[in-house]
Amino acid sequence: MGNRFVEKLQGYGSLGEEDVTALLAATVGPRNIAPRKDLIREGDRPGPVFVILDGWACRYKILPNGTRQILAYLMPGDSCDLHVGLLKEMDHSIQTVTEAVVATIDRHLMDSIMDRHPRVAKAMYIAQLVDEGTMRAWITSMGRRSSIERVAHLMCELYLRAQNIGITANTQLELPLSQLLLADSLGMTPVHLNRVLKELRKTGAMTLQRGSLIITNPVTLIQVAGFDENYLHRRMRRAA
Repeated sequence: MGNRFVEKLQGYGSLGEEDVTALLAATVGPRNIAPRKDLIREGDRPGPVFVILDGWACRYKILPNGTRQILAYLMPGDSCDLHVGLLKEMDHSIQTVTEAVVATIDRHLMDSIMDRHPRVAKAMYIAQLVDEGTMRAWITSMGRRSSIERVAHLMCELYLRAQNIGITANTQLELPLSQLLLADSLGMTPVHLNRVLKELRKTGAMTLQRGSLIITNPVTLIQVAGFDENYLHRRMRRAA
């Protein structure tokens, strides 16, 4: 298996041999991290840039009443906290969802790579802009979409992101997210989410069972979600 991080950045622009060599050297010697382990916690001093080479992770915040809000999911190839080192402390936590292979790039080394390899810097900036676009889509969902639209929209997004990196099989995605995790992503209780998933199954759009998302009718799912993939900028990846 190749380096998912390099492959993702190559999707945002042409990288030269020296660019790829620098990225491969920076991500050598990754660690295997068990599921549900914090890579960094809210309040910690920002450290290295984390790169998810395999497995899934998430960003989250814990509210004063003990409830949790998932802020984003990280898939193979994703990196995080490119510029957070400019801040004094983390304003959220990052945790593995599954067993994961994680590389850490020292902050000074990352800065040096971006200074010496402008094509890498450009690809990293584009990746960060796509992440910000995804965050805006989540905010829109939480503020304006109905429960069933919100769930359908997230399923569309996760499937397309997974398709980008080649971890889907036709209309099926191995989705390692419990209903509790999904509920914490969508601002719902697990009971409410379960009801919505049953509604979506009745429409014939999708089923979610035993860790697998099966999209049985993509057109219906897209219509229910009102989904527009423009914020994922997949056309840019296809062009690259």
